[in-house]
Amino acid sequence: MPSHLSADRPAAQPPGRGSVDALISQTRRLKGDVVAVRRDARGDDSDPRGRWQRALYDLALHQLEDLDVHLAQLQEGPPPDPDVEPAPEPPLAAPPPEGLLSRVGSAEWNLLTDEATWSGELYRILGRSPSAPPLTLDELPSLVFDEDRPKLGAMVTDCLIDAKPIDGEFRIVRPDGEARTVHMMGEPVLDADGSTTSMWAVLRDVSELRRSQRAVSETCDSLRVHEHRAQTEHRVAVELQETVLPPWRGSLRLPRQGPGALDVAAHYLPASTDTLIGGDWYDALEVTGGETLLSVGDLAGHGPAATSNMAALLGAVRGMAMAGTQPGPLMTLLNQLLDATVQPTLGSALCCRYRPDTRTLVWAQAGHPGPLLFRDGTGRRLEAPDGVLLGATPGASYGQTEATLRPGDLLLLHTDGLVPRHGPATAAPRLLDLASRMAGARTAQDCVRVVVEEFGAGERDDDACVLVARVTP
Repeated sequence: MPSHLSADRPAAQPPGRGSVDALISQTRRLKGDVVAVRRDARGDDSDPRGRWQRALYDLALHQLEDLDVHLAQLQEGPPPDPDVEPAPEPPLAAPPPEGLLSRVGSAEWNLLTDEATWSGELYRILGRSPSAPPLTLDELPSLVFDEDRPKLGAMVTDCLIDAKPIDGEFRIVRPDGEARTVHMMGEPVLDADGSTTSMWAVLRDVSELRRSQRAVSETCDSLRVHEHRAQTEHRVAVELQETVLPPWRGSLRLPRQGPGALDVAAHYLPASTDTLIGGDWYDALEVTGGETLLSVGDLAGHGPAATSNMAALLGAVRGMAMAGTQPGPLMTLLNQLLDATVQPTLGSALCCRYRPDTRTLVWAQAGHPGPLLFRDGTGRRLEAPDGVLLGATPGASYGQTEATLRPGDLLLLHTDGLVPRHGPATAAPRLLDLASRMAGARTAQDCVRVVVEEFGAGERDDDACVLVARVTP
């Protein structure tokens, strides 16, 4: 039977056995490293990025396994001469576990004698018994998917008529009904006058490789969709937050007329990860009777849902405060409101009502850090009345307490995202350490800058708000 090489092409010399052994060792060592990294990779099926990473690990393993098999074939040397009577092949053994390697078989079709010669591995790829005769070129399409037969026919025709090399894929159905994907590469064998005498080909089962590639592609698509959705949700949350939080910048005087007014300033500090837009709020509002409402709070969760719930809760706070509801009863009603919502959530809040004529602060809290009072260069936390988290206990009641302020006193309200969760329990100690710098600040806005300088550059797991109110003479 003619050689698998064209008449004008000399046979390539096989590489030295030592160099092949070294390549095999390197490949297997690298496979072990990839397996170890994949095993340590974290994430679950709900995480598109984790699925994408695992799919790439699987694809890399398939490629390395193929390389290992091909190097092993080089190590074993060329197949036996077809003119020598081959030893009888063992019965078709059970195939190795799918996904461990891509099988490679070879075939030659003699156009002069209409004979076909297959390697034993090709029988395994196509799922045929070694005792069965190999299929001729006319019979081969019987195994191929109907929609892939024109592709195979065109490749074979181009090879036999125009002496073009074969390089393409098609899908087959094995006798046991299993579908596989086969990659076929081959060339025509020419005689001295350039006529095609036979065609040889190498057929490789790439089913698992293509499955891994599809998994990578699908997870990439899923990741892009997930990232686009996350970007959209982040944009919506930011726009909603900017719409709801007070629009004023710099200092604000409340109430606008009369002695004992408050010089108020506030600032929102985003989380270190920009995607985490939560339900934190701050608010300052002149209400009925010339009094001033100060409030801060934090609803659980992130994204549009948390921001939307925050907007609803802040609207309720403003409405009840304008109606004259005092801080303790106001917290009780807020708790009932959260308990009655379709999607219950938890939240903390601090609500203060300031009376400028007597410089009296009436306040209540729901699972929230109390106000910090800075006076004469020192700071302390005000004693908090009872109050559990909003939404935690149906029917909970909330106490309220009073404090009398003096001209020059400074109140600082904040949410608990100023420090990371793995850091100190609260931000209060660090805030109280700023007392001397607060005393040297001329306005509430200057005090806010002091806080931002202290906490703004640090790593935060969550967003946070800070509100400062200074009692004017």
